[in-house]
Amino acid sequence: MTEEFRLHAFVCTNQRDPSKPRECCAAKNSLDLMGRLKRAARAAGIKDVRVNKAGCLDRCEQGISCVVYPHGIWYTIPDDDEAIARIVEHLAGGEPANEFLMGE
Repeated sequence: MTEEFRLHAFVCTNQRDPSKPRECCAAKNSLDLMGRLKRAARAAGIKDVRVNKAGCLDRCEQGISCVVYPHGIWYTIPDDDEAIARIVEHLAGGEPANEFLMGE
């Protein structure tokens, strides 16, 4: 049986070579944050959203990067529980968390 997901949230967990000049999300604790986001969505009873780790989303300099498809909403997620709670509200069907929208 194939599960259908209403939304997919991809969190960048890219790890760059420390000698490279560009930043990376992994150095900002993105893998732990992604796990916490996934657990928070599960705890909220959200079954039709998949939270996945992603390779480089090419926006690491803007903070921990997350994109929600199919909406194409990009977030910069700070490593704190309040931010995770707001993103979960969006994933549950609420409005996007405007305070965490990624700038262009």
